[in-house]
Amino acid sequence: MAVRLMKRCTCLLREATRLVPTVAPVGRLRLAGVSCKTLTSSVSSPSSGSLTELLGKEQVFTPYPEHQEVDFLIEKASRPEQLLELLGADHSLHHNHAALILIRLSYLLSEKPKEKALLAEDARFQRLVKLVDSQITSVWHGTLVKLLRSLYTLVLPQISKELQSVEQEVRWRLRRLKYKHLVFLAESCASFMKEQHSKELLAELLMHLERRWTEISDSRTLVTLMTMAGHLSESLMNHLEDKCLELVEQFGPDELRKVLVTLAAQSRRSVPLLRAISYHLVQKPFPMTKGMLLDLAYAYGKLSFHQTQVSQRLAADLLPFIPSMTPGEVARCAKSFAFLKWLNLPLFEAFTQHLLSRVQDVSLSHVCSVLLAFARLNFHPEQEEDQFFSMVHEKLDSALGSLEPALQVDLVWALCVLQHVHETELHTVLHPGLHVRFLESKSPKDQSTFQKLVHINTTALLEHPEYKGPFLPASAVAPISSPSNKKMTPLQKELQETLKALLGNTDKGSLEVATQYGWVLDAEVLLDADGHFLPLRNFVAPHLAQPVGNQPLPPGAKRIAFLRWEFPNFNSRSKDLLGRFVLARRHVLAAGFLVVDVPYYEWLDLKSEWQKSAYLKDKMRKAMAEELAK
Repeated sequence: MAVRLMKRCTCLLREATRLVPTVAPVGRLRLAGVSCKTLTSSVSSPSSGSLTELLGKEQVFTPYPEHQEVDFLIEKASRPEQLLELLGADHSLHHNHAALILIRLSYLLSEKPKEKALLAEDARFQRLVKLVDSQITSVWHGTLVKLLRSLYTLVLPQISKELQSVEQEVRWRLRRLKYKHLVFLAESCASFMKEQHSKELLAELLMHLERRWTEISDSRTLVTLMTMAGHLSESLMNHLEDKCLELVEQFGPDELRKVLVTLAAQSRRSVPLLRAISYHLVQKPFPMTKGMLLDLAYAYGKLSFHQTQVSQRLAADLLPFIPSMTPGEVARCAKSFAFLKWLNLPLFEAFTQHLLSRVQDVSLSHVCSVLLAFARLNFHPEQEEDQFFSMVHEKLDSALGSLEPALQVDLVWALCVLQHVHETELHTVLHPGLHVRFLESKSPKDQSTFQKLVHINTTALLEHPEYKGPFLPASAVAPISSPSNKKMTPLQKELQETLKALLGNTDKGSLEVATQYGWVLDAEVLLDADGHFLPLRNFVAPHLAQPVGNQPLPPGAKRIAFLRWEFPNFNSRSKDLLGRFVLARRHVLAAGFLVVDVPYYEWLDLKSEWQKSAYLKDKMRKAMAEELAK
């Protein structure tokens, strides 16, 4: 481009020097008779032709005419008939007018599909489309991109010659279009291109957007591209995320919301960008509406991005909006905070009371979402707990059997976690007709559902002695051996090494004990009344699917289960276990074990092997002492 400009200037200066009088003042060069429009003339060679010939060359761009009466008529038209009449009237239509009429037509008929169908059969409309096709090379850039959008919205057939002509013209001009025109195409036409199989045009558009991404200078353009075109190109989205980091200080609350929701929709967990957005959400006192807060909570939950100050602000800002929320919004919000593992007691208490105050508006789907969220966080309402679960059972009693089998299992499992399950609900999901499909399936999702069924079966066995069946068959609850190449966590590895050194003999304890209750113990030991280790293999073990010993436990002997709790097992910024692991601990206690908890935050403080061994011994002594104190 720079080379061509230099060639043109050289040619013009050469011609000008011929025409300038010899008495021209020194140091001043007058371009006599050279019009400013010469700069837009095409030059074939810098060394041939006179200035007169250069001025006579055909111009590359046609100048846009002044605003005429027909322009006002097009803008003010409120009916398609008024626009179509302009074709037959005595109006001087220039090359852009036919395209502008089509654009206005598409606007007027944007929400009238029946009138669109009638318009396609109108002879005047067909003549208008052909007129646009004949003048397509003279249509200005901004009008051209709007014209393509209008033809898509008017639902012209994919094989239409006129539509293909406009698409081809856009392809030829992509390199010359301003970046704002490319963004307009991405915003308004990308979905149509994808649906109508204009793949070549879409591919070239994305290529030019990606190559020229550094031209983005404002937040609106950036956010628009992320939401409308980012999902179509991985490399483009990477560049847009980099640009976001550069411009994030200019973002307002709505733009931050759009970026987060876009990242969540594409499951893109861009940690640097999420940290930058979180910083600005915390540092700047943006006024945020209820919708913004709900979207932010959804995005952070979907991406599992835990930022304490953001979670605190979202919970605090949402609390005043709860009286105006619908049950659906409450369910959505509770689900988002459950994904975040963030339990804010005032907020969840408010959820409970608000749902109870609008029982008639609460649907079964709302109850399902809220119940699963409460179970994940192990939240028990302090106020009106009985009323809340009465409402839950009332909604479920008549409809539980009609739900999807996997959802039935999830809901009953949640009630087991919260200790509010009824026998009829246990009977519904433990019926052989339901569990067979999960037992035979190999998909990870179905296997996870069946694991929950095993937990429900354990709840029925250990916590509901009045329940008489049905139960899962013994063959179904047999533990499946975990793969030997499964990577161990640092805490798991260190705990096993410390236990091996503490026990010395393998007969005194077992590691990684898979029980028939659906849980795996990190270790199991057997202590007599004096606190000495007993050989495990000699005694009966009802918790195993295939017991190895046959001797009853000596009087006063106790089984001790070691359960390690990793960082992800807890609520965010809390020492409270998630509902799943509370259920596991409760089942192990109900099976007759004494539990030695090994949480990560205590283990991290132990530096030497001696400290770790002493820690486990002290834990076992405390468990025995507490049992004797009972």
